[in-house]
Amino acid sequence: MRKVSALPAAALLLLIAAARTHAFQDKAPQPEASAGDSPLKATMDRYLGKPYVWGASGLKSFDCSGFVWRVFSDNGIYLKRTTARKLYMSLPKATTEETWKFGNIVFFDNLKHCGIVCNRESFYHAESSKGINQSRFKPYWKPKIVGVRQFPLTQN
Repeated sequence: MRKVSALPAAALLLLIAAARTHAFQDKAPQPEASAGDSPLKATMDRYLGKPYVWGASGLKSFDCSGFVWRVFSDNGIYLKRTTARKLYMSLPKATTEETWKFGNIVFFDNLKHCGIVCNRESFYHAESSKGINQSRFKPYWKPKIVGVRQFPLTQN
């Protein structure tokens, strides 16, 4: 029987190091998904500046949950038109890693207000004093956050 020579120890260590580096590269955090030129972002931008009207869901005016409903509806994602509180209860909780993912729904003020996450710094919403706008979380809105729910994936 013929003997097979073993790899030198240095070569074996190099192979192990390369395998570990490759494994860690696969698990490295990925950059956040950008809103970019998505249809959802284009829809939100189209409604910027429209006035706030309690109970309205577009096309000329909105309340907060009406704005969320309209943006998703315009993009083929059908949710029941309801209050922020009921919307919060009907959607799955966003995981810690996905909290600030574009398109998730963020809820505030004891579930009396909601908006759509743009990124970790800002969100879109229908604000009673400003209408449809993009607001920064800090400093005003961040302490008022109740929770974030996952982007609704139901499409028909």
